Amino acid sequence: MSRDLRGPGPGPGPEALAALAEWVAVESVSSDPDRAAQVGRSARWLVDALHGAGWPRAEVWETDGLPAVYGCRPAADPGAPVLLVYSHHDVHPADPSEWRVTAPFTPRLRAGRLYGRGASDAKGQIMCHLWALRAHLAQREAPAVTVKYLVEGEEEIGSGHLAQLLSEHAGELAADVVMVSDTMLWSLDEPAVCTLVRGSVTATLTVRGARRDLHSGAFSGAAANPVFELCRLLGLLRDGSGRVGLPRFYDAVSDPGPALRASLDTLPFRLSDWLAETGTFRADGEAGFGVPQRLWTRPSVEVARLTAGGGGAPSLGLIPAEAAADILLRLVPGQRADEVAGQLRTWLDGNRQPDFHYGLDVSPTISDPYATPEDHPALGALLRAVGGAYGAPARRIGNGGAAPAAQLSRACDAPVLFFGTGLPGDHWHGPDERAEVRALELGVRALAGFFDGLAALPRPW
Repeated sequence: MSRDLRGPGPGPGPEALAALAEWVAVESVSSDPDRAAQVGRSARWLVDALHGAGWPRAEVWETDGLPAVYGCRPAADPGAPVLLVYSHHDVHPADPSEWRVTAPFTPRLRAGRLYGRGASDAKGQIMCHLWALRAHLAQREAPAVTVKYLVEGEEEIGSGHLAQLLSEHAGELAADVVMVSDTMLWSLDEPAVCTLVRGSVTATLTVRGARRDLHSGAFSGAAANPVFELCRLLGLLRDGSGRVGLPRFYDAVSDPGPALRASLDTLPFRLSDWLAETGTFRADGEAGFGVPQRLWTRPSVEVARLTAGGGGAPSLGLIPAEAAADILLRLVPGQRADEVAGQLRTWLDGNRQPDFHYGLDVSPTISDPYATPEDHPALGALLRAVGGAYGAPARRIGNGGAAPAAQLSRACDAPVLFFGTGLPGDHWHGPDERAEVRALELGVRALAGFFDGLAALPRPW
């Protein structure tokens, strides 16, 4: 397969899309130990692609877990701004039985969309950057800015070794601006730039009511059932108005900046369109806020999984000894992940009942929320570049998921921008994930313009 990442014109041509499809076919599922070698293969594929595109430095960075990729393409001017692009090449698991258009790792181009696991989250977004740099270099020998890549292989499992990478390679990762490329657009008709991402705290809550599973015929009606106790606790996590029930949880919540707030207030949003694109039956969440505000500027809590009893045996005659729930809290600027983790522990301590045994395992890969400084010149350059690519002024939006933006900002002592080519209908983490070729084309144009705009900014910032 050709490694020509540009193809004809400013956007991804047939050969470029074929190269992306080749990469999407690599089963880089980081959560599956049996596919660890595939994650390594994915990293090597990207290194080869960088070398094939003329990058003088591209290499695999090993960790104590799964490998990352580093690349550097220096600017002609040694004093030019340095842009560090962060993304990930690992992908979420996929159940082939749920896919209809194609198998998860058998990419298919259909009606202007490339289907396959990772096509949008986030291999397509990474390739968009490579294509954009090739377009930027069509009229010059070297980029107007130095571009660095850090593409990790563990984002889908919590970025457990990202801190190791940032510490061990601090000098190589030094940058003036960081760009996280793992976010979504609003639509192909309304250009928008993400300026805020929520943080996250994940935890597993367990309740045990007996030393072993019990036969219901002998003990039903007298033995404690931990499933009911777990459900009672989960009901306390969110009240009737959709607010999170942790003590002091909202004390540090800050309102979005005026520019983002004004953009959200005028965002063209139709609930029926959103329900159709996401496959959701109804909108839910905190009362008093619209769907965009709930998604991006308000904290939330979700139950991601419930387990109880034996998974492989008939359950009709069983009182399970233990029940568990995976909990996910989304945080907004002003909140700190470590403080919210403490609030979760305090909440559990205040709601225990006698004689049940409780456990709370908070994941170490919690993340803080982050908001790009609203008046930073680099953000202005990105807004202008996106607006120029679309032919209309770019709005500001948020991103509902978490990204290690705060961690990257602290490590690099630099502001973080966000640029993505995903769309709400791309089915991230779901069946028939896809990337819109048109979104990739517009992304190429926007990024190529951003390189010039960033280089032209007066410094120091």
